Amino acid sequence: MTIGSSLQGRTCLVTGGAGFIGSHLANRLVKLGATVRVLDNLSTGTRENLQAIEGPVDFIEGDCSEEAVVAGAVEGCDTIFHLAAMASVPRSVAEPVRCHQWVATSTVRMLSAGSAAGVRRFVLASTSAAYGDSPYVAKRESDPPAPLSPYAAAKLAAEQYCAAFARSGTIETAALRYFNVFGPRQDPQSEYSAVIPRFVSMILEGQQPIIYGDGQQSRDFVYVDNVVDANLLAATVEGVNGGVFNIACGASTTLLELLDRLRELLGQGIEPIHQPPRAGDVRDSLADITEARRVLGYEPRVSVSEGLEASVEYYRSIVTSGA
Repeated sequence: MTIGSSLQGRTCLVTGGAGFIGSHLANRLVKLGATVRVLDNLSTGTRENLQAIEGPVDFIEGDCSEEAVVAGAVEGCDTIFHLAAMASVPRSVAEPVRCHQWVATSTVRMLSAGSAAGVRRFVLASTSAAYGDSPYVAKRESDPPAPLSPYAAAKLAAEQYCAAFARSGTIETAALRYFNVFGPRQDPQSEYSAVIPRFVSMILEGQQPIIYGDGQQSRDFVYVDNVVDANLLAATVEGVNGGVFNIACGASTTLLELLDRLRELLGQGIEPIHQPPRAGDVRDSLADITEARRVLGYEPRVSVSEGLEASVEYYRSIVTSGA
């Protein structure tokens, strides 16, 4: 059976659906035959990302922290995928109050409106940043949280709201702790751009990529298609209510290893520039995905290597076309 096939004919709301991950999720939902509604304030998402979706989408431009906007967006929905947030650790350090509004306040608004509207299930995009610099090698959902940034703290608060609403019996919830998601449509030009699009775009333009720290910090990179799978599973399988699940590949890569692989794929030998570590950044991140496999039936279908090849081709096409 196709992952998420039971969503065919249902109305699904994707907040942040004009963003990188949200647009991929919205596209898959359209292909499954769901009626898709997107709510996005376009603070980081773009209308161009929506143009990539292969089918009709009902788009609402608005903020998930505004009560009237949310009430209209959730009406008639079966499932809410809440991806809208301030997805940047450095920006959250600079703007902690706005981060709380966009992450924690928006979540409780969505949960409250969804409960009142009879929404069946609410899937939250959370983050591995909740673990902070945990001393454990592989992060498990049962590990004590230790957020190092306002972004991580706000996401942790959003998870707790989900758990509280689940326990109240008003709406089913599942929280997915994304590790380092990458893939096409990640913005390489943003000041807060993720490491893979930033490295690729700089190498393609003949610039030296910047590494904050010594480059031995490690990440559990996960291709965007795997994250979409996890969202669809969290929206459809039984026994997830109130749960929190790591979504990753279960393998770590240092930034220097990542850079070596990208230089190999791009046929370039450009050396990096090292700058001081950034405030709020986690040193090492590796997921234990046992729980996601057991409860969700999640399995990362696309390897990091395959995902890097697809991503490099995407960014190469952008540079070639001059987009």
